[in-house]
Amino acid sequence: MTIDLAVIPVAGFGTRLLPLTKSQPKEMLPVGRKPVVQHVVEELARAGVRRHLFVTGPGKTAIENHFDEDAELVQRLRVGGKEELLQELEYERQSREVFYTRQRRQLGLGHAVLCARPLLQQQPFVVALGDSIIGLHARSTIVRRLIDVFESEGPAAVIAFEEVPRADVHRYGIASPRGAAGDVFELADLIEKPPVDEAPSNLAVAARYVLSPAVFDALASTPPGRGDEIQLTDALRTMIRDGRRVFGVRLPEDEPRFDIGNFESYFRAFVEFAISDPDHGPRLRSHVLKLVEGGRCS
Repeated sequence: MTIDLAVIPVAGFGTRLLPLTKSQPKEMLPVGRKPVVQHVVEELARAGVRRHLFVTGPGKTAIENHFDEDAELVQRLRVGGKEELLQELEYERQSREVFYTRQRRQLGLGHAVLCARPLLQQQPFVVALGDSIIGLHARSTIVRRLIDVFESEGPAAVIAFEEVPRADVHRYGIASPRGAAGDVFELADLIEKPPVDEAPSNLAVAARYVLSPAVFDALASTPPGRGDEIQLTDALRTMIRDGRRVFGVRLPEDEPRFDIGNFESYFRAFVEFAISDPDHGPRLRSHVLKLVEGGRCS
């Protein structure tokens, strides 16, 4: 049976995006016409994953409100003669099941995934970080590719990877491939934020995973690591060392990852989505070019 359940961690505080995130979740920040987390959910739906379990925290009720049906708003638009705007709420009516559970303490991504254990039991599942968009406008195929590798190879986990500049490897979980690293490869090890001169590659974990339920036992026995948090990377590394197979899948060049983690990456994501908008993008692109050519941007 194909995997149709995703865990979407959205409990982080988003402190690097203050003051934007003081009263709203970073996952609800707009990127183009939609909030970050809607891009993530639409990517999952495109891959056939239509059951979504959000792992939330304090101040995240806006996410729940966003994915609820708002009958009052629909009626107001109809009465006001604005029915053309109803298509903007089409995501509310898409066929999906949405669930929520709470991460009561901020103890890292591994702990957030572990919070889903009582609801998932023995099912394999996708993990899609709620603050990272893959590709433009939900056209990414990476989740489908991860699922296909998981179902064909039967490993303990499959992880998406992207190439990053060598100087940046200390910011990511980095792959140590077993042999040559093609589009799909087996991992010999996985190292969390290695020094540049010790990194085995420049392939960085890219915010999408498919995990077997075996990960829960590994997480439950994983001690806190960097930042006194339970790292998912550490649990996956333990599984590899215990003899379980873990595979990596490269992101295609035309499916970049947009990490909404700081202002520079957020601004880049917003600009790229905005200038690719089918209605407003061409005029915005021209405006930005005029600003740059006129010396008003530097």
